[in-house]
Amino acid sequence: EGANLENATGMRSQADVALNGHALQCRVTTEDPHHSFIPDYGRITAYRASTGMGIRLDEGTAYAGGVITRHYDSLLVKVTAWAPNPDGAVRRMGRALREFRIRGVATNIAFLENLLEQEEFLSGAYTTRFIDNTASLFNFKIRRDRATRLLTYISDVTVNGNPEARGRAEPPARAKKPKAPSRRKAIACDGAKAILDSRGPQAVADWLLSQERLLITDTTMRDGHQSLLATRLRSIDMMNVADAYASNLDDLFSIECWGGATFDVAYRFLQECPWQRLRDLREKVPNILVQMLLRSSNAVGYANYPDNVVKFFIRRAAASGVDLFRVFDSLNWAENMRVSIHEIIECGKICEAAICYTGDMLDPDRSKYNLRYYVSLANELREMGVHILCLKDMAGLMKPDAARVLVGTLKEEVGLPIHFHTHDTSGLGLATVLSAVEAGADAVDTAMDSFSGGTSQPCLGSLVEALRWSPRSTGLEIDAIREISGYWEQVRDWYAAFDEAIPSPASEIFIHEMPGGQFSNLKAQARALGLEDRWMEIATAYRDVNRMFGDIVKVTPTSKVIGDMALLMVSQGLDRIDVEDPDVEVAFPSSVIEMMEGNLGQPPGGFPPKIQGKILKGKSSITVRPGSVLAPIELELARSEISRELGGTEIDDEDLASYLMYPTVFLDYRCRQRSYGPVRALPTKTFLYGMEPGESISVEIDPGKTLEIRLLTVGETNASGDARVFFELNGQPRAIRIADRRAMSESPKPKLADPDNPGHVGAPMPGTVSMVAATVGQSVSPGDLLLMLEAMKMETGIRAESSGIVASVLVIPGQAVEAKDLLIEIDIESS
Repeated sequence: EGANLENATGMRSQADVALNGHALQCRVTTEDPHHSFIPDYGRITAYRASTGMGIRLDEGTAYAGGVITRHYDSLLVKVTAWAPNPDGAVRRMGRALREFRIRGVATNIAFLENLLEQEEFLSGAYTTRFIDNTASLFNFKIRRDRATRLLTYISDVTVNGNPEARGRAEPPARAKKPKAPSRRKAIACDGAKAILDSRGPQAVADWLLSQERLLITDTTMRDGHQSLLATRLRSIDMMNVADAYASNLDDLFSIECWGGATFDVAYRFLQECPWQRLRDLREKVPNILVQMLLRSSNAVGYANYPDNVVKFFIRRAAASGVDLFRVFDSLNWAENMRVSIHEIIECGKICEAAICYTGDMLDPDRSKYNLRYYVSLANELREMGVHILCLKDMAGLMKPDAARVLVGTLKEEVGLPIHFHTHDTSGLGLATVLSAVEAGADAVDTAMDSFSGGTSQPCLGSLVEALRWSPRSTGLEIDAIREISGYWEQVRDWYAAFDEAIPSPASEIFIHEMPGGQFSNLKAQARALGLEDRWMEIATAYRDVNRMFGDIVKVTPTSKVIGDMALLMVSQGLDRIDVEDPDVEVAFPSSVIEMMEGNLGQPPGGFPPKIQGKILKGKSSITVRPGSVLAPIELELARSEISRELGGTEIDDEDLASYLMYPTVFLDYRCRQRSYGPVRALPTKTFLYGMEPGESISVEIDPGKTLEIRLLTVGETNASGDARVFFELNGQPRAIRIADRRAMSESPKPKLADPDNPGHVGAPMPGTVSMVAATVGQSVSPGDLLLMLEAMKMETGIRAESSGIVASVLVIPGQAVEAKDLLIEIDIESS
């Protein structure tokens, strides 16, 4: 309009323009850099914007719960950063981008963060080919988003209940947050652990022999809870008291805290990593020996593994923190222990070889496992170079007189330190321990008072008091024991759902000889199979199976084999006569078949030929050490295969060792971890029972990184079956949508098998279909495998009982079924 610039702006030239700072704008969009910046869509599950000095936001409709449709403009918010200089603006922008929390849809934030670190971009030297030629822009740090995943888990348990605890006993009204005792003194480092580190395992054995006092192993963190709480004790409850152990009970010989069933249960049911438990305990208890239970060639599994797998597992366990390996064979076959013993010694760790006690050594009518047998086996183990000999009375069968004779004889004839282990199922435990001590046992296993008795070990505090004024006094402080026992008592209240403690001593143990750790687990299995009211039938069947199989040592995994068969017999109405009758078809559990094939080793005298022949159906068995005929696993090939299966995730040695033990269990755990995050950090009450409205918890997901979580309310379930759960997370509102499985419409009930129809194949027990071998149109004969059913770690093969053509298969792998559900239909007439 004819005006000049000077009149319009008051400035004569460019030099008059004052520079008041520098600004940078980034646009946060739902475009996915991983997929050519294609706009993403979905529901925004969490939205937290940035703020602070020098930051301006121009927001659209971005908010938690907002839905981004396919047709929505991908722009969520414009972020403008101002600072006096360019470098300050860039740093402010970087801080602002890092503060954003946008979940539920993909965003370009990680790309923008990388962009602000590129010197070529910051200097202005880039061209239009800059993005295409700069691959580092797309190297994104994976967002773990642990908070959202934890909130998802809490929401699921709060709305639907934990399947492990649902329908079981609830914690008593007195239950409260457990409080661990504080340290009484500085950590002392002059016991067996210090000797091992400075002078080696043989020096520990020599030191043990030289001690007049009785040395004590506390089993609370392994066999104690395995025996009483179905192995369900969580790591967080162990870590909270670990400092008190290190300080107040530094005179303990060892803490048994790893191995056995705790390994796979951590993955299966507790959704936590057993290796992390080991590393954390090692760090918190640096001055006491960390002890594990190793099943020799079975490692921590239920089958034999190739030698190189067993060796690899032992090396990894030693590197991660195990000081003392208690190694045993489930059939007392020393040859099966040789590889493990050698590898433990090579690792420079303490090798404690265990002889499993069974039967009644003093019974003149039962001479298979007599004094000569045990002494001969002990001498064989000594020749292999073991440092300590353990007498492992896993069922609590050893009576005081037998302990006195056996321990005394072994001390005299073998000369190794004796570590005595028993269970208190019969109520004789402490008497037997005192007899073993009187005969010269160097160390014994006990459990903390509140985790002792019943199927667990004898009471630690009572043993300490019993020996207080004797030459063999333990030197442990009874007040410290009682403080820690008080903590464990509070912890135990929260595990009421799994507390299988027997109400009184059970002399029935001398009949069926069931190991203490299995006593509670088998009851849990019976409950899961709907057989809880038939416990005495199961116990009787357990005894009968043992006799059928030749009176074998019963400890994991052989005890599991006996238990699997006993449960099958009761669930299918079979007795010993039926099973031994060659004309009665029996679908033996896969664990039974594998044992009779020789895959667990050889018992003294071998297996009874008749029952072995029926089970194997003419197939041959091996009589050599199973590991000697198993091909080695290509470890690095296995590592790369697992990595590919998990989308390129890096697989370390601990992960690899776990996969080699339990492939499916490990992969399932990793899948749940992706969904729910580090649930190990949740308080046990929250993990098992969820939260109540108004309840607040603190969750430390990393050292120094704590989430403050408060449950506000649970909304009504909508028509589509979703419930909204409202939280405050570190003071910020968060809402999680979770499927309310209890409110969802019931699916059609499965068809039941007709017991009078020979073509109907029904489920003999509740479980999960693990494999389907039959296909529609397939011709089958009696005994042909149709499918595999898994229940509580027991796999059972379902086989055809008649010839015919498979007309229909009604289940798929992974499907849960109930007893009597129709699985397969066979057309008998067309055979």
